[in-house]
Amino acid sequence: MIKFINETAEYLISKGFHKPEIGIILGTGLGQLTNHIEDPIEISYNHIPYFPTATVEFHKGKLIYGSIKGKKVVVMQGRFHLYEGYSLQDVTYPVRIMNALGIKALLVSNAAGGINLNFKKGELMLIDDHINLQGNSPLAFKGVEQMGTRFTDMCAPYDKNLNTKLKEIAKKENIQLHQGVYASVFGPQLETRAEYRFLKIIGADAVGMSTVPEVIVANHLDLKVVAVSVLTDECDPDNLAPVNIDEIIEMAHKAEPQMITLFKKLIAEL
Repeated sequence: MIKFINETAEYLISKGFHKPEIGIILGTGLGQLTNHIEDPIEISYNHIPYFPTATVEFHKGKLIYGSIKGKKVVVMQGRFHLYEGYSLQDVTYPVRIMNALGIKALLVSNAAGGINLNFKKGELMLIDDHINLQGNSPLAFKGVEQMGTRFTDMCAPYDKNLNTKLKEIAKKENIQLHQGVYASVFGPQLETRAEYRFLKIIGADAVGMSTVPEVIVANHLDLKVVAVSVLTDECDPDNLAPVNIDEIIEMAHKAEPQMITLFKKLIAEL
C-alpha cells in the first residue's frame, strides 16, 4: 500500500496538487462547496492511479485542488462506501493520499438520519463521538504498523479545539448546530424500527453509512478532524414511513448553505 500511496501522490503533485493544508470530504448531496474553490484543478477519480471509483449516482467522483479563504485545500466531491463493495482500505485510501500530500486537518460532512427526535431534519449536528457498527476496522491489515501505531487511541477522535471553533462560528452566524454521537452502519438498506430503537438505546443521535472509517484512519495519521452531519430525515420508530431518497437529497441541498458557511468560516481560522 505504501508504494501505491507514493505513486498516487506523485501523480497528483505532477498535476498541480501542491502542499494542501486542509482535506475535505463532501457527503451525499453536499457537493456545492466546490463552487467556492478558487483556481480549481479537477481530476476524476477514474483517472487517478489506484483510486476507487464512486458508483453512487449522487456522488460526483472528483478530487479538486484549489483555495478557500486563502488556504490550499483538496476536496473529495463524492466518497466511497462499504455498501458499494469496496474494502475498508479502499474507502479510506483517499485520506491516506491527502495525508501524503501534506494536509494537517480533515473536514468531513455526511447526510444522516436523526435518531434523537429533539433534532429536526434540515438541521446540522456536530459529531462529538461515534459508534462503529460496520463490523470491521480500516486498521485491521498486515503491515499497518509501518504506517502508524496499530493501537490508535480514540478517546477524542474529533478535535476538541476545532469543535469549539465550529460551535462559536455557528453561534455568531445564528446557525442551529446540535452536538451528538454518530453511529455508522454498513448499509445500503435503511434501518428497521427495532434497529432505530437499538441505536437510541446505545446512545446514537444520528445514523449513517460513512465517515467513521475515514475518521479512524485520520486519527491513525494524527490528523485533526471535525465532522458535521446534515440531518435529512427523522427516524421515529413509532411513526416510520417508507424512505424517499429524493426527499433525503432535497433536504441535504436545503441545509447545505449553512454547512458551507460553517466550513468556510472555519477554514479561514485554521
